[in-house]
This record gives sequence, C-alpha cells and structure tokens, in this order.
Amino acid sequence: NPTNITNQQILDKQTELQADYDAKQYQRDREKEYPAIVDQLDDIYNNGIKGWKATNKVTKDKYPKS
Repeated sequence: NPTNITNQQILDKQTELQADYDAKQYQRDREKEYPAIVDQLDDIYNNGIKGWKATNKVTKDKYPKS
C-alpha cells in the first residue's frame, strides 16, 4: 500500500460518495421526465418563458430537492 490508505478511509469515502449520489436522486428522476430539448424550445416559442417554466414546474414539484 504505497499511499498508506486504510480500509477505514476507503469505507468512509465510499459512504461519502454514496450519500452524495443518493442526495442527487431527484436530478436523475427529473431528467427522465423533462421533455426533450427540442420540445422545450418549442414550448418556449409557443408559450413563452412563463409557459415553459410552468411545464417544467410540474416535474420539479414531483421530484423536489431534499
């Protein structure tokens, strides 16, 4: 072990990374439900920024930040 990393340090880092990953689950859930970029641009063109925000708010409300 040339860097003198202990098993506990590895486990601690693994726990830290897993917590970060878990905390961002809402991002992965939102990404699946947001309309495609082309559809979002069409929404902006047809309904303006307010309409686009309203469309995306549904998904944001469904998967809030924790």
